[in-house]
Amino acid sequence: MAYTVSNEALKLNATASLFQGQAYGDDLPVSVFQVASVPGGGPSLHVHPYPEVFVLHRGEATFTVGDETLKVSAGHVVVAPANTPHKFKNTGDEPLLLFSVHPNKEVIQEGLEND
Repeated sequence: MAYTVSNEALKLNATASLFQGQAYGDDLPVSVFQVASVPGGGPSLHVHPYPEVFVLHRGEATFTVGDETLKVSAGHVVVAPANTPHKFKNTGDEPLLLFSVHPNKEVIQEGLEND
């Protein structure tokens, strides 16, 4: 069965939308965040029990992945390995648009700091 879902129906807040595969059956083991972050915005340090793949479509961001700091721009992909603390911040002058892919039917996330 094919599905179509509007981004508006997936909105979590003003900057993020979340598609979780579990809402569409156990045979869809993927979840995806769409993030549109203003300059200076981004999530707090967190970890997942699976890898997370970030696909940057617009803007610039600085990622912290474990002990590494990565400055990236649109057109790049960043991979945070499983069980590795990570976060990003929009360090550009324009809105950041990225998708983060979670190879799991639901997002499992443990926050590691409070901003």
